[in-house]
Amino acid sequence: MTQTKILLDESEIPKQWYNVVADMPNPPAPPLGPDGQPIGPEALAAIFPMALIEQEVSAERWIDIPDEVREIYQMWRPSPLFRAHRLEKVLGTPAKIYYKNEGVSPAGSHKPNTAVAQAYYNREAGIKRLSTETGAGQWGSSLALAGKMFGIDVRVYMVKVSYDQKPFRRSMMQTWGAEVFASPTDMTEAGRTILAGDPDSPGSLGIAISEAVEEAATRDDTNYALGSVLNHVLLHQTVIGQEAKLQFEKVGDYPDMVFAPCGGGSNFGGAAFPFFADKAAGKDVRLVAVEPSSCPTLTRGHYAYDFGDTIGLTPLMLQYTLGHDFIPPGIHAGGLRYHGDSALVSQLYNEGLIEAIAVPQIATFEAGVKFAGAEGIIPAPESNHAIRAVIDEALRCKESGEDKTLFFNLSGHGHFDMGSYDKYFAGELVDYDYPAEAIDRALHNLPKVAG
Repeated sequence: MTQTKILLDESEIPKQWYNVVADMPNPPAPPLGPDGQPIGPEALAAIFPMALIEQEVSAERWIDIPDEVREIYQMWRPSPLFRAHRLEKVLGTPAKIYYKNEGVSPAGSHKPNTAVAQAYYNREAGIKRLSTETGAGQWGSSLALAGKMFGIDVRVYMVKVSYDQKPFRRSMMQTWGAEVFASPTDMTEAGRTILAGDPDSPGSLGIAISEAVEEAATRDDTNYALGSVLNHVLLHQTVIGQEAKLQFEKVGDYPDMVFAPCGGGSNFGGAAFPFFADKAAGKDVRLVAVEPSSCPTLTRGHYAYDFGDTIGLTPLMLQYTLGHDFIPPGIHAGGLRYHGDSALVSQLYNEGLIEAIAVPQIATFEAGVKFAGAEGIIPAPESNHAIRAVIDEALRCKESGEDKTLFFNLSGHGHFDMGSYDKYFAGELVDYDYPAEAIDRALHNLPKVAG
């Protein structure tokens, strides 16, 4: 009988996080302050604990995972690697398809990998309260869970369109003790500014970040926690790819292509960065970030310094961006509705070391339903983006006869997203191909940086 699940023992949970900076051909560009000058760690100390700031700027290849964090990881890690035999059969492809199921975590996605780490370091720094943003709610629920484990209060600014679309993620966060508010709110200066210009704003991750950062910066008892984008967040997620590499070793296989959804970059970085270490050492492996065609940051954005939030409270990061005041359509993959991208993912893409493709919404749900019918797991809308790309590649292999090994990160389950599936079945979903003039308008407001 052929093997379906490739499992690891708890003793094989990684003991260190992998830092891709050590293997990048060029050092990352520094973040800039409002004056256009590089900022130092002290500029971040108002909202982050020093341990996370040190990770943010580190060039060390390996960073030890604290024992207490690993012990909590044991609740769901190592996550299983599956060989998708049934999907391969449905597609009639000679390709071999594997996926890592990160939906086995208590919160149902990959996000607790960094939420637990961030809550731990904040507790060690004596912080009692965290503010954060969330799109579809995977990150907010993960931080709520981690906050509960470490005795930290959590306030979540949830993007309004997702707050309305996904009420049970709200309930989940509240079950773990978090406060949840629909963003933009009238509780922050950032939220009031947005509502003054658009009282019916659907919100965006950029706006929610502005609100959460403002709260952390104006309260001594509160730090900010971010679910994606920053270097230390992607660092924590590399347990995914590290485990996957060990699991591939156990079955004597290795991917030709690695796929993951990409919004802010933590999903993609977690799955792909450990394989980038092999690529940097000469291994032939393609790493493909998959984004929504309605929010095509890598594929249609500009590589420039921009804010990580809508209002302009964060440092300027060199990234692919659609413009910090870009408000994406209210697609159902709420976790991918972000104007920018990780500086590390952006730099690797700019240097031609990784690939990116954009896929339309309806095609992703079609792929998710096909996957669920074959493999039994109903994927989150974000994960459907990677599944769409993998199915398309597997069908190309069917035409060419190639027996490629394809690996993707199933970043979460879709049990709280059935309302989105309902709309797909009812034919109510639409594809947004964001018009070039709208992107150009948002890009006109990029901050001016000397040099």
